[in-house]
Amino acid sequence: MSGKGSTPTAIHLAILLAIFLTGHVVVSDDTMPIPADASAVRGWFSTNVRAFRTRKATLDPELVAAEANPLVITVRQDGTGNFKKINDAIKSIPSGNTGRVIIRIGAGEYWEKIKIEQTKPFITFYGSPNAMPTITQSGTALQYGTRDSATVIVESDYFVAANIIFKNSAPRPDNIRKDGQASALRISGTKSAFYKCKMLGFQDTLCDDNGVHFFRDCYIEGTVDFIFGGGKSLYLNTQLHVLGDKDVTTVITAQARDSVAEDVGYSFVHCHVTGTGKNTYLGRAWMPYPRVVFAYTSMTDVVLPVAWDENSRPERRQTVYFAEYKCNGAGANMSGRAKFSRQLTDAQVRPYLTLGYIQGSKWLLPRPRL
Repeated sequence: MSGKGSTPTAIHLAILLAIFLTGHVVVSDDTMPIPADASAVRGWFSTNVRAFRTRKATLDPELVAAEANPLVITVRQDGTGNFKKINDAIKSIPSGNTGRVIIRIGAGEYWEKIKIEQTKPFITFYGSPNAMPTITQSGTALQYGTRDSATVIVESDYFVAANIIFKNSAPRPDNIRKDGQASALRISGTKSAFYKCKMLGFQDTLCDDNGVHFFRDCYIEGTVDFIFGGGKSLYLNTQLHVLGDKDVTTVITAQARDSVAEDVGYSFVHCHVTGTGKNTYLGRAWMPYPRVVFAYTSMTDVVLPVAWDENSRPERRQTVYFAEYKCNGAGANMSGRAKFSRQLTDAQVRPYLTLGYIQGSKWLLPRPRL
């Protein structure tokens, strides 16, 4: 979407003035909204998600302690690293670890089913941006149940992944094989970030399960409910790619907010909805109170004009929070939208456009670079 960037606010100007006059870096600002101009997002992020060394006063104390002396261990299939398997690297980390451990993963396909227990926080998966490693296996709901079918399951807090491909290689579910749902990633710990990662699968690709999460510059593909769960997450500049066809209905989100009291939901900002077919819903009311917002997002004609589905539960039209704000593209025409969906005002959308939505100033750090 072209257009002018937003006019600098008093907060913007105060931040710039403080840096100019004092030479000190100010702390992250949870209230500054993501700009409408996509070309300004990089600058917004750099201003509000500064390096660890400048943020110690506002970050969670346990995170400050963990980041003080990070340990880097390597996994390479050719035997030149510390380990050949990712699971072996994780096993080497003691339960109750209090320091950041960066697992640097070499190129290649790793056929492993991985679970990071809750007792192992502060783990980072790092792959080369030019040779992204793929972690894959083919577990299905029939074997493990849907949530535990994931190739990688993260139950610990403060997990980070950069330049990693999470994949489930199980075949596309059909009407013949029972319980063919197969997740690539389940993220159940809180305060986790994903940078330039890919999540590949069909039905239930990403289980955005629990806690606050951040996704930037990622690629997520699938068919039905391929982003689902009860997390509270901000997706920024992420591609949502639908693997559909003309005869099959597809659904991007099945957000699992179960009551009006739950403070969870998905916010997609400057994202891109692409794919094949023309029968895609942005979301369905899998649970009674789902909360999903798309802002400044481009949508191809893969999206159905109605866009949102009450899941054959008409009573949920009164409880869902399905909303859009200044989206564009052939699939973003609001004229045919479901009557129970919303077109937000500037004031209504603002909470979904800030790092405050995920408490970012307390834990979110820039993408790791090695």
